[in-house]
Amino acid sequence: MAESNRMTIEQVVREVMDGEHADVLRESVRLVVQELMELEVSELIGAAHGERNPEGRMTQRNGYRPRQWDTRAGTIELQLPKLRRGSYFPHGLLEPRKRGERALLAVVQQAYVCGVSTRRVDQLVETLGLRISRSEVSRVCALLDEQVEAFRQRPLEGDYPYLWLDAKVEKVRDGGRVVRKAVVIAYGVHETGRREILGIDVGEAETEAFWTEFLRGLVKRGLTGVQLVVSDAHEGLKAAIARVLSCPWQRCTVHFLRDCLGHARKDQHGLLAALIRPIFQADSGEQARDRLSEAVAHLDGKLPKVAALLEEAEQDILAFYAFPQAHWSKLRSTNPLERFNKEIGRRTDVVGIFPDDRSLIRLVGMLCIEQNDEWLVGRRYLSAAAMEPLLEQRLHRDTTIDHEEVPELTAA
Repeated sequence: MAESNRMTIEQVVREVMDGEHADVLRESVRLVVQELMELEVSELIGAAHGERNPEGRMTQRNGYRPRQWDTRAGTIELQLPKLRRGSYFPHGLLEPRKRGERALLAVVQQAYVCGVSTRRVDQLVETLGLRISRSEVSRVCALLDEQVEAFRQRPLEGDYPYLWLDAKVEKVRDGGRVVRKAVVIAYGVHETGRREILGIDVGEAETEAFWTEFLRGLVKRGLTGVQLVVSDAHEGLKAAIARVLSCPWQRCTVHFLRDCLGHARKDQHGLLAALIRPIFQADSGEQARDRLSEAVAHLDGKLPKVAALLEEAEQDILAFYAFPQAHWSKLRSTNPLERFNKEIGRRTDVVGIFPDDRSLIRLVGMLCIEQNDEWLVGRRYLSAAAMEPLLEQRLHRDTTIDHEEVPELTAA
């Protein structure tokens, strides 16, 4: 079968959503089933279509006979291969509600993951002439919940030196009204240098209580060895990090610069950025602190609010300098995650208003699973060589702590 005739599920969904080919689902199922039958017949007779194999050939093809296949996608016209000796029937394919049903369910599920709301899925299946209720669509989509829940509750093994925390506000129906809720995602760098998505959840708001519960859930699943947390500034989040993880916190420098620009006139933005950006591009922590002091002195009379912000945030925005230099560009902001965050936003914007918390977790969770798989099989975020200094620092620190504890234990 020609390669150009093959279609992936994503292509099928795209064709259907464009609304140009109402029969694309039936045609795609027909092409797949027809090719599977050709492969089975080739194996049965010992030769592919048009292949000469006098020694291994058992029989020969003898045309086709039509066969109608009734599915939820409608009636599909198949051409069953005929043989000169013996007979062939695709029992595995034509058994009711088997592969054809799986293909249909996969398309509906994929449509949801592509950002199609329940109502739009209803419209999609109606266009295809299917008989499927809204409750059935919800049931099909809920099949994804098991995968998402397994992903959210999986045990975390090994140490995760670096942790990023991010939140995105989405609209969700709750109690008969539409409210804004925060979907939070935790990303981590494993001791092997690979990135992982560690957890997701939905909360009423970014309160200290919510963040504390979320972080405790990660620790309960096995989160250990966190040496630095990177996030935007949020008092509730900062308090939860100090309470649960007891580790340094790095304020996202990109968001910090935006906050500073918000306290200046537009014509002052260029000068302000020229003073602040070099602080985060220094060759050492000491040089960065000197540049910060110079910026504070320069801005003290012109922009006192910005000068006060810089002076107050010094420890939080320069925390990344305490780690290996090869890691600095990865640690000073949440920007390395922006691409994935934009992808989440593109999908959630299509839905608009989620019917409940579970549907929001379902969609974001499936996107997280796909992204996590790509990260695990792709190139490491930090190479093994780049991770060595960090692991050596941890080993030295742990050894020092153990030696300091020996006299106390002996005295006890």
